[in-house]
Amino acid sequence: MTKNACLFFLLFQAVAFGQIGGRAVYQFLGLTTSARQSALGGKVITIRDQDVNSAHFNPAVINEEMDQRLAMNYGNLFGEVAYGTAAYAYTYDRHVQTFHAGMNYINYGNFEGYDENGVRTADFTGSEASLSFGYAYNVPFTELYIGANAKLITSTLESYNSIGGAVDIGAIYIDEDNDINYALVLRNMGTQFTTYAGEREPLPFEIIAGISQELENVPIRWHLTLENLQQWQVAFSNPARAEGNLDGGSTPEKVSFFNNALRHVILGAELFPQKGFNIRLGYNFRRAEELRLLEQRNFSGLSVGFGLRMGRLKIDYSYARYTLAANSSLFGLTINLGEEF
Repeated sequence: MTKNACLFFLLFQAVAFGQIGGRAVYQFLGLTTSARQSALGGKVITIRDQDVNSAHFNPAVINEEMDQRLAMNYGNLFGEVAYGTAAYAYTYDRHVQTFHAGMNYINYGNFEGYDENGVRTADFTGSEASLSFGYAYNVPFTELYIGANAKLITSTLESYNSIGGAVDIGAIYIDEDNDINYALVLRNMGTQFTTYAGEREPLPFEIIAGISQELENVPIRWHLTLENLQQWQVAFSNPARAEGNLDGGSTPEKVSFFNNALRHVILGAELFPQKGFNIRLGYNFRRAEELRLLEQRNFSGLSVGFGLRMGRLKIDYSYARYTLAANSSLFGLTINLGEEF
């Protein structure tokens, strides 16, 4: 990649994924995959119910309640950047249990091409997509479930193409007595089959842990997610927060242990989780800290949304706050194909 596409995609990764971005290919695999998940702050891995979307991030949650449910999500990110996902589950029988298929893609829009001398060349575009196939297994005589997703990944950036493959491995334990779910996922373990320009690059491997609980006397399920556990140091000094000193130099910002720890945390809550209408709220600490403006409140990291079930249809919507100039809305539709009108 030798044209202006390089600069754009590097900037996109830096804005969308913060300090851990730009170190691996196929960064779109870290985007939230449903409106419900986005409203809860993103990367929620402890949802095990009829939501067929939840298997994108944790294949261990695949279950019989997802049978013949088809889900589609579509949203905007920044400018002309649009992305979407689809998911479907089918239960073969109670012995073999349920299979899951998923797809997600991102389209970066159209760009004007220029060479290194500023001479106009052909316009170009960029897009990436992945197809996944997942299955979960209940460990006999336990409430422990393990699962895996196998993914085929394609990427086209200007005139450069790459194909890769990855595997997600997840586990979830259901404490039915206390209605608590514990989950752990290792995502995007894989490699490039073909490279962009002869240099093999790593995939965005990530370890995520989560816990959630539905309260006994209050219709709320809360979610706590710990992201990027494969890398402790995710916080770096922001040059805009450096302090000047008397000799004309500057002292870099010092990121505390607690501040760095918080950047691994995502919080979410869902009101009326078992009802036909749900209200959701989430807060992503890393997004909030990396995208906040100095001396101005812009509510970065906050997300809200709702879900509405009408017969065999389920409609979801989320709004996620990034900056004053760039925010994300995601729309979701789920259809139960196994239920008659």
